[in-house]
Amino acid sequence: QVQLVGSGGGLVQPGGSLRLSCAASGRTFGNYAMGWFRQAPGKEREFVASISWNGDTTDYADSVKGRFTISRDNVKNTMAMPMDSLKPEDTAIYYCAASAIRIATKTSREFTSWGQGTQVTVSS
Repeated sequence: QVQLVGSGGGLVQPGGSLRLSCAASGRTFGNYAMGWFRQAPGKEREFVASISWNGDTTDYADSVKGRFTISRDNVKNTMAMPMDSLKPEDTAIYYCAASAIRIATKTSREFTSWGQGTQVTVSS
């Protein structure tokens, strides 16, 4: 499996921006679709965004469309997600994940490798 390390979280005011990153090592990064999920306190983990193995296809949760952008670099083995116009309801632990299915999927059970999570807090 591929090993993932997420980073880039922090505290930001409503309307601000953050950029999450995910670094991969181990198996060939380009063999995997990648995704971001998040979990807020007291809530279930939810899909945020995903990108196909070659970056041609992306998918987003309705709640983040137009504000978050997922991308990947298969040479540097990294994935990134700039987040703009952040809202308090975006507060959560964000997890990067890898799926051998290779297509841009939003189904968490199809992701078999997970990063450790990075905290995003949106508050004034």
